[in-house]
Amino acid sequence: MTGLFSPDSVCIIRLSAIGDCCNVVPVLRTLQASWPDTRITWIVGKTEASLVGDIPGVEFIVFDKKAGLSAYRGLRRTLRGRRFDLLLHMHASMRANLVSRFVRSPYRLGFDRERARDRQWLFTNHRIEPASRPHVLDGFFGFAEHCGIAGRVMRWDIPLADADRAMAADTLRGPALLISPCSSQRLRNYRNWRVENYARVATHAARVHGLQIVLTGGNTGLERRYAAEIAAACETPVTELVGQTSLKQLLALIERATVVLCPDSGPAHMATAAGTPVIGLYATSNPGRTGPYLSQQWVVNRYPEAVAAEFGKDIGDLRWGTRVRDPRAMDLIATDDVIATLDRLLQPPTA
Repeated sequence: MTGLFSPDSVCIIRLSAIGDCCNVVPVLRTLQASWPDTRITWIVGKTEASLVGDIPGVEFIVFDKKAGLSAYRGLRRTLRGRRFDLLLHMHASMRANLVSRFVRSPYRLGFDRERARDRQWLFTNHRIEPASRPHVLDGFFGFAEHCGIAGRVMRWDIPLADADRAMAADTLRGPALLISPCSSQRLRNYRNWRVENYARVATHAARVHGLQIVLTGGNTGLERRYAAEIAAACETPVTELVGQTSLKQLLALIERATVVLCPDSGPAHMATAAGTPVIGLYATSNPGRTGPYLSQQWVVNRYPEAVAAEFGKDIGDLRWGTRVRDPRAMDLIATDDVIATLDRLLQPPTA
């Protein structure tokens, strides 16, 4: 397909997660710039659609996995009688594979064999070129490159309503550290840093740098409890917004914040989309693959040490993307190192 003429219609499948869908956006912008007359459809998850589903020039078809079999029946009805010139199957999962069965296209492009998890290769007839240990975002760009598009449009500009930005402006009235302390509830046992560590960093940020401290997160019992414990342990006032914002409002807050502090989770990639620096806390996953794409210099990376402790091997001896699931791994991230990274990030540039 290298050098393909502009197709009339393209269907993208990327259902989740929030961070991965953020990473797809610059690829989408690149397709739009290269193929301005192409009709683009994106099949996306319900939660993710609440963030990216109003990007101009794209038809979004929302797939609600919580609806079970009715979600597949609804998708079949929506796509009945439709045909696309090109399918970009950018989600290697069995659920996404089943979704792809309802997309009629003669050219079904998926990942190379090594990255085509859950037997994605059975649901595609072409593959992107193999890549040596790429970042997730670079892997997505492999789809555009396979289609003969060499350049990149590194632009996100996810739409935000005036009301969302007004809420953020009313909440953040000056420089702010936005802390999103938890990854998803399902992964809580091995990605979340200790409460007392967050509290110490927050206290330092407020006292030394004069930053407003804002806590954000989803509306789960774990996240509400975590935020309450961090706020109680801080020696400075905290603005606690856990469970109180939509994804659009969270993006507006991130856009206005001075810096974001979080583990490997969706807000790290939302901050990349918003152009806000991220101090990423990485021990259980490799920031070279899933870290904030434009903030690698601010990542506190203890993944190599965690891999050595759990597997007794170097990173190069493991499958790319191997996760560490030892709940003690995040303790390898020293609070002093995070504070030092914050100080470095906020240091005024030298003349």
